[in-house]
Amino acid sequence: MTMPNIYEPQFDVTQDAPPYHWQRARLGRQAGSKELGASLFDVPPGAEMFPNHAHMANEELMLVIDGEPTLRTPEGERRLARGEVVAFLAGPAGTHHVRNDTDALVRVVVLSTMKAPEINLFPDSDELWVRDYVPGTDPPADAVEIRVPMTPPGA
Repeated sequence: MTMPNIYEPQFDVTQDAPPYHWQRARLGRQAGSKELGASLFDVPPGAEMFPNHAHMANEELMLVIDGEPTLRTPEGERRLARGEVVAFLAGPAGTHHVRNDTDALVRVVVLSTMKAPEINLFPDSDELWVRDYVPGTDPPADAVEIRVPMTPPGA
């Protein structure tokens, strides 16, 4: 069994689609976990992790390992400090967006349940993403996923 280390991560995914830039080490997968996800993200200065979103099936917990990421939630926006832990509950109340407004690297670990099917809400773009596989995993060849507007046409 592999023993991943948050101080010497083995990155296995890179995102480079502006403004989303990061390296990800899927720690849970590397450690052999099946029902809990754990990912370490290194987010460079000026970058964002993902669009503002919520998970309808999965709960997440983010731990700030290094740096000071800016967190946006339905309650507002604030800069997090090293060592802070934030929960993102399933549902619209758990909507969140994380970005790095500083000149230093941000490192966070995100823990999550691993449930499928999943529906993600993207309130800024009025979009739903429905999929039959677990977020953060590689979709199987027969995966079903669809993106649709959150607001019905004509509403």
